[in-house]
Amino acid sequence: MTIAEPRWRTSSRSTDSGGNCVEVADNLPGVVLVRDSKDRSGPTLRFTPTAWRSFLTHTRTASPR
Repeated sequence: MTIAEPRWRTSSRSTDSGGNCVEVADNLPGVVLVRDSKDRSGPTLRFTPTAWRSFLTHTRTASPR
């Protein structure tokens, strides 16, 4: 059995100016991982895919683009 490694991608809302950046790995079955791109060895948040979609829906409606 092969265990998949997280495939991290930078948030589309992140900038190259070194500000508040997060990375998301959503390629693993049953879990979405989120981490601070400036502290990659630091803590990682874990969401179920359903909770992650709910979080995204809420943040999109709560904050202007």
